[in-house]
Amino acid sequence: MVLVGRGRWGDSATREGVGTRPWIVDDGSWALIEPLLPPWLERSSGPRPVSDRLCLQGILCVLYNDMAWQLRPVGLGFGSEQTCWRRQRSMTCAAGIHG
Repeated sequence: MVLVGRGRWGDSATREGVGTRPWIVDDGSWALIEPLLPPWLERSSGPRPVSDRLCLQGILCVLYNDMAWQLRPVGLGFGSEQTCWRRQRSMTCAAGIHG
């Protein structure tokens, strides 16, 4: 799996495939990961949910930087800390990982 990084919050990659944002999931990796995620239940009301790919990138950002959910960068479109945390919990439970 290759995680494509970009330089300082949006600049081009510092070296091919290596950068300061290794939590960015490239298209090839996403094609492998997406089928493994639990399906979404259809919702009729409320705001449109943040995409699974953005939430996964938010989860990877928090884990890679070893930071609290509340401290993850807000302006990157990952959704709220509660959204990322709930999605991470859903993904790990679906994978049979409890803890």
